Amino acid sequence: MRCGLLGEKLGHSYSPQIHAELADYEYRLYEKAPDEVEDFVRNGGWHGLNVTIPYKKTVIPFCDELSETAATIGSVNTLKRRPDGTIFGDNTDAFGFETLLTQTIPDSITGQKALVLGTGGASVTVCAVLRRHGAEVVTISRSGENNYENLDRHADARLLVNTTPVGMYPKNGVSPVDLALFPKLACVLDVVYNPARTALLLQAEKLRIPHAGGLTMLVAQAKRSSEIFLGNTLPDGEIARITRKLASSMQNIVLVGMPGCGKSTVGALLARRLGRPLLEADAELVKTAGMSIPAIFEIEGEPGFRRRETATLSELGKKSGAVISTGGGCVTRPENYPLLHQNGTILWLRRDLDKLAREGRPLSLGADLAAMYAVREPLYVRFADFTVDNTGTPEETVDAILEVLK
Repeated sequence: MRCGLLGEKLGHSYSPQIHAELADYEYRLYEKAPDEVEDFVRNGGWHGLNVTIPYKKTVIPFCDELSETAATIGSVNTLKRRPDGTIFGDNTDAFGFETLLTQTIPDSITGQKALVLGTGGASVTVCAVLRRHGAEVVTISRSGENNYENLDRHADARLLVNTTPVGMYPKNGVSPVDLALFPKLACVLDVVYNPARTALLLQAEKLRIPHAGGLTMLVAQAKRSSEIFLGNTLPDGEIARITRKLASSMQNIVLVGMPGCGKSTVGALLARRLGRPLLEADAELVKTAGMSIPAIFEIEGEPGFRRRETATLSELGKKSGAVISTGGGCVTRPENYPLLHQNGTILWLRRDLDKLAREGRPLSLGADLAAMYAVREPLYVRFADFTVDNTGTPEETVDAILEVLK
């Protein structure tokens, strides 16, 4: 059975990884130019296809039958070639978003105002699902009646959903709106899944508003698509299982801690054990600067070094599935936290002060480490999701990290 994903520019996609968890059929990526789509859909040797931007409307005329959902929404993301050669079109994005919605908000949203940012294909699907659940839906666009210049009229919104690509990799760190404008929000959803925590979701987290990204939606729609391809049902529990597995593989493991606490040694061993790339912030900084860290301190002082460090972390934090070893003082700048947290689980590697290495560390040589630690300890606590003591061998510390990450 030959299945796959049809799009114009697919780049890296998690769809093959997800479908490999769901069934044992072949699943390929099919990049096609606009003038190739019709011939491929009508005559290509495929049995099941997912369809992504910009072809979700393009493929509709090639379908012999549409599901009620696809016909109502006017968007198709799943195609099945029947045994008689006819093509059936469906929209499983609706099931995906409905799964995300009901998992995040188990209570009724009937009568509640829901703001949907964006008016593209994802927005149409999201709006249809929200209306089906009884929400009062308002779409926000750049130039429509409800736009980003008059958001104050919607301060009573209870739910906000971002369907725009704002904040999506590689343009991380940008948010479409300021959530402080909506003091009554009970939930924030973002259909973006890379990074795991967009700037919008990071603000929701800071404001203690329940929130979720789009990974569950991605997996849920794939599960429903697979059912259409196979002609049978799959356990709903597969959605949570695959989402957890995928989220774990996508998340960076970020090590913070005092200079000389063993981040590089432990990080290298951890990366080898997991088969992940190791990214060392200080090494990347030196490469970009074209000079050593002591030279940077001598020429630019600590403020100059910290600016360079933040720029480095801004790039490293966008990565997925890596082990990242940071400099000991990165926690002294609050702006570094979202850079590391957006796609990472942060671990504080704690080690006794008398065991810290000092050689080649400008701020450690001749410094009062006890005084430095007194300042930084609460910062490590604030940054870290978990704390692991590096008091034994590096192998024992890696074992402890892997146990924590379970």
